[in-house]
Amino acid sequence: MTVSDATLYVRRNVTLLAVLQGLFMSVQAMGIATTPLAAYSLLGTDKSLATVPIFLAHAGIMLTTIPASLLMDRIGRRSGFTVGIGLGLLFGAIAAYAVWIRSFEILCVAAVLQGMSAAFAWYYRFAAADSSPTHFKARAISYVMLGGVIAGFAGPQLAKWSVDWFAPVAFMGVYISICIVSIVSALVVQGIRIPQLTAVERATGGRPMREIARQPTYRVALISSMLGYGVMTLVMSATPLAMLACGYGFPDSATVIQVHIIAMFLPSFFTGSLIQRFGELPIIAAGALIQLACALVNLSGIDFWNFLIANLFVGLGWNFTFVGGSTLLTRTYQPAERAKVQASHDFTVYATTATAAALAGFLQQRAGWTVLNLAAIPLMAAVVIATMWLARHLRRLEAATVKPAE
Repeated sequence: MTVSDATLYVRRNVTLLAVLQGLFMSVQAMGIATTPLAAYSLLGTDKSLATVPIFLAHAGIMLTTIPASLLMDRIGRRSGFTVGIGLGLLFGAIAAYAVWIRSFEILCVAAVLQGMSAAFAWYYRFAAADSSPTHFKARAISYVMLGGVIAGFAGPQLAKWSVDWFAPVAFMGVYISICIVSIVSALVVQGIRIPQLTAVERATGGRPMREIARQPTYRVALISSMLGYGVMTLVMSATPLAMLACGYGFPDSATVIQVHIIAMFLPSFFTGSLIQRFGELPIIAAGALIQLACALVNLSGIDFWNFLIANLFVGLGWNFTFVGGSTLLTRTYQPAERAKVQASHDFTVYATTATAAALAGFLQQRAGWTVLNLAAIPLMAAVVIATMWLARHLRRLEAATVKPAE
């Protein structure tokens, strides 16, 4: 394969994975904007369980990340992604049935399937990095995440457009739209070509996970992704419920989620370039500070613009912490170690987001919007401190390496 052929090969994979990311996040955006409100409408007097399906979706991701990574290591990325998309199709169909017969329990089952599907899809970014040369990994991850911009426009818009397809059965049309998007994804995924490990790479197996996890770089990558994503999930999951309590309707909360999704992924136009220029750590720290600003905006008022600007900030901050953390993670493993390292990373991240989603409804209902946002401040401070510690640690290592040579 010539250099030009290899470049085209990488670009093809990254482009298709970006499209798949956009379709996947469209499904996620529709679920985020719809499921808490659908659950709210199906519950009796105790509305504090309205974010339980969101928690179950994140629990589904958490429980499936390791099996999904190991399965794809065995059968290949394309086959594994196809399995994940099939689970997404089931999610839409079962959720539509749940709202039709007004069953909160069946909606919860559908939410687990949504999470299981997402567990496969969140490996799109690593699939792009694994098939790219070292100097292009940050941009490959960033460009794939850029596909989520499609979701920012298409997801909530599809939700608003289809919500009354089956009136008076509210929200059923949204879940039918999810089925349609999943079918399109199943067609697109057949075009990707991700190389599998060689026989030699499989034979080595790489270092034990304990040894890899002791690396300071691994730990900071994990903290960045884990807390950045956790805070985003906490705020995002509670926002539709907080807006409902403040008298805003579904179109208002769908618009806020739309801006949030765009803010999550639009920065990917330049996040990879910023990482190449300044390094992962400054970008991660900047993201944590932006997410801290989200909490401050939410604490300053409950106008529509407070919700919108805060969700814009938490989306932008998430992009920096998550893309930065994912890129930093690729520095910690060899090809033979990628399945277990990526799986351990994503399992821990989604254990955190599952916890955040579970707490969101409870905190919003029992403690209030103010307490929920105050909880984000020390978490983001921890990310900034971790990046400063790693930067200092790496400088010391560099100095110790250079000194004997002098």
